[in-house]
Amino acid sequence: MPSKDTDTITTKETAAVEESESYQSEQALANSYDTGSIDRSVFDQILEMDDDEERDFSRTIVFGFMEQAEQSFKDMEDSLKGKDLAQLSSLGHFLKGSSATLGLVKVQDYCEKIQNLGSDPDKTRTTNADDREERLAGITSVLGEMKEEYKCVCVRFRKFYDDLNGDSQL
Repeated sequence: MPSKDTDTITTKETAAVEESESYQSEQALANSYDTGSIDRSVFDQILEMDDDEERDFSRTIVFGFMEQAEQSFKDMEDSLKGKDLAQLSSLGHFLKGSSATLGLVKVQDYCEKIQNLGSDPDKTRTTNADDREERLAGITSVLGEMKEEYKCVCVRFRKFYDDLNGDSQL
């Protein structure tokens, strides 16, 4: 039978590990703030809307965004294959708004670049083929960079929500 001292040590060690995991979760998200990936003031406003310790409201928004972004990336790839600049612009605009809601600054910036590269600069649709190919190449490059940034942010969000033990504070 374990002694009372052993039980106390085990309880303290467990609490320390749980606290450490929560701390690591918060640190991962804090690191994304430090790199400029996430605007803390915007994301904190989302967190303030959570009514429960499990952060169900913000979790739903974050994971809903991830699903939306994954689909948008697929749609962008299809639009690149079809060389549909107008659709690429539209998808960039759509994802820009969603990423801004969460404070995903870098993703938002990439989306704006895609939106601008996809839009017709002179609104007459008389751009030459070389310009069109340059814009498609630019979007391809930006999309690749955006996907990398998106992956980093997703890792941080998943870690934050996976490690959440109900009393995590940001």
